[in-house]
Amino acid sequence: MQYDTDAIIVGGGFAGMTTARELTQRGIRATVVEARGRLGGRTWTRDTTLGRELDMGGTWVHWIQPHVWAEITRYGLGLIASPELDTAYWRSGGEVHTGTADTMLDLLDASMTEVLAEARRALPQPYDYFPLSDQIKALDQVSVAEKIAALDLEPQQRALLDGMWALNFSGDPARSGYTQALRWCALSGGDWKLMFEACATYKFASGTRSLLDAIAADATADIRLNTTVTSIDETDDGVTVTCGDGTQVRGKRVVVTAPLNILNSIDITPSLGHGVNGVAAEGQASGGVKVWVRVKGDVGKFAALADSDAVLNFAQYEYPLDGDSLIVAFGPRSGLIDLNDPRAVETELRKWRPDLEVVTVDAHDWTADPLSGETWPMLAPNQLDAVAHAARDTTRRIRLAGSDYARGWAGFIDGAIESGLHTARQIITEFESEN
Repeated sequence: MQYDTDAIIVGGGFAGMTTARELTQRGIRATVVEARGRLGGRTWTRDTTLGRELDMGGTWVHWIQPHVWAEITRYGLGLIASPELDTAYWRSGGEVHTGTADTMLDLLDASMTEVLAEARRALPQPYDYFPLSDQIKALDQVSVAEKIAALDLEPQQRALLDGMWALNFSGDPARSGYTQALRWCALSGGDWKLMFEACATYKFASGTRSLLDAIAADATADIRLNTTVTSIDETDDGVTVTCGDGTQVRGKRVVVTAPLNILNSIDITPSLGHGVNGVAAEGQASGGVKVWVRVKGDVGKFAALADSDAVLNFAQYEYPLDGDSLIVAFGPRSGLIDLNDPRAVETELRKWRPDLEVVTVDAHDWTADPLSGETWPMLAPNQLDAVAHAARDTTRRIRLAGSDYARGWAGFIDGAIESGLHTARQIITEFESEN
């Protein structure tokens, strides 16, 4: 086969661009094929109708996430913190309760601690759980909702716990894999409050784009935007990637960073195996929404939480803006609300605070987006083994990379970078042994 490039990378998000940087810095030719008209995948910093740039997708990072923190250090990027919150509102049984933010966290503490008590024991080395032990396989059959149902909780505690996990998974706790929850907590040293801090406290001062642009600037890859991949054919000699416009790219390896829920949109021959195509057909757990909201006036630094039945089940104050307030809100199910309708969003926010007046909203529905099909990647029960097998398969010229397939912080920017680093290292080692 005559090669057009050494490695073809399908997708220009953090995993794809990290892979491209690592390969090209070692003299390996790489071509990035990206279906969108921009790089970044499910991270996207852009101007909004609210009056400032905001991250429409992945946002938060933390120093306990080693791979993204190394990149922050490498490029000298600054972080800012979400504000410390004064007040909390939480709904249970149709009633709204109010207290300090610490009061709400204290109500969650005992139940969150109990749900996650097995984290360190089950995953003493949370990056090294493969092959899955019998214990992990048994735990992977359980949903977070089943763990919650087994607890003896007061109604307020149950509503808060259910809502917290709907937020963490961006989805229904009944489809949320318990092992995914344990992985996050084990990576946080078994401390659920540190885990929660890592999820929603520190963000890039100039948006996630600042890190993506820095990585991309260090990659000398051929980047082809607005180019959809329709099929990948692997032979003993190499791989051929066919694009929607009929063009083909031939290489020695291909790295597929497409989100798990759209993996089957690419016709891969021979099929990937290990059951990962079945997982992709079933879909992983996340299917929620995120919306930025500008509300009139200074409404105070507050958080609001409701159970997984709510259309929007979490909201948090983020920024002041010209006398108004910017809030970010999440819901566990896409399709229940028009994210571009200020009155619809206002109706949901007023279930906590009837005084809120929405000025405008802005959002991108990643679940409805045919190029993502999901928000941040979160596995459902009985999916971990297949995904872990497929992500570690180095017998093929086709490799999987991305936050969906991360060994550690799956669901985060850190996981995407980690996966890209692993995949690039494998390919570099293979090419060195072949030459």
